[in-house]
Amino acid sequence: IGDLPGLLVNEIGGMHGVLHSHTEFLKRHFYLITMKELLEDRKYLRDKVQAIYLWWHKPVVDRELLQSLPNLKVIANSGVGMDHLDLKLIAGFGVKMANAPHAVSNSTADTGMALLLASARRIIEGCRVAVAPNVEYCEADLLGVEVTRATLGIIGMGSIGYKIALRARAFEMNILYHNRTRRSPCVAMAGGLGKAQQAGGDPRLGSGPCA
Repeated sequence: IGDLPGLLVNEIGGMHGVLHSHTEFLKRHFYLITMKELLEDRKYLRDKVQAIYLWWHKPVVDRELLQSLPNLKVIANSGVGMDHLDLKLIAGFGVKMANAPHAVSNSTADTGMALLLASARRIIEGCRVAVAPNVEYCEADLLGVEVTRATLGIIGMGSIGYKIALRARAFEMNILYHNRTRRSPCVAMAGGLGKAQQAGGDPRLGSGPCA
């Protein structure tokens, strides 16, 4: 192990394991210990683990695991949400939590806009018609509905919602959003969203075609 702190992961590869592409970076800073290795040699490895890296909510962090790792200092969650964790329990052991709130915001916003465009413009249906071997002519209106200058409703103007709004501005969309708190005017103006409106209590966000 040397001088590197031990990092507990569920496994490497597989459905609930850390991606192989991530391990090179992790190994520069940590000695990786899988749950299988910990269970097979708990007496020796339990004192080496100083951090846990959660991938797909694994390994499960419960009281038994926390009690078995006396030198644990931090748990890092690979995603944004931490509702699968008992934060009060973890804090009670003096362990700090870390997550990645902005790591996939751009990727998720890109995908959200792609889905919106594909749905509105019937991209999947058009593709199927285009590649069908026996179709010579199709009367269906595959242009779909207009996205440019349409009204977009965003439920939750957090990091991802905000980035979707930034992309929607390129389509000159009228943006309505519902959020627990109003976005700062300075932040909205900086993103070119000065005209974005916070919708009231109506969950339908008005009569816009996109949400």
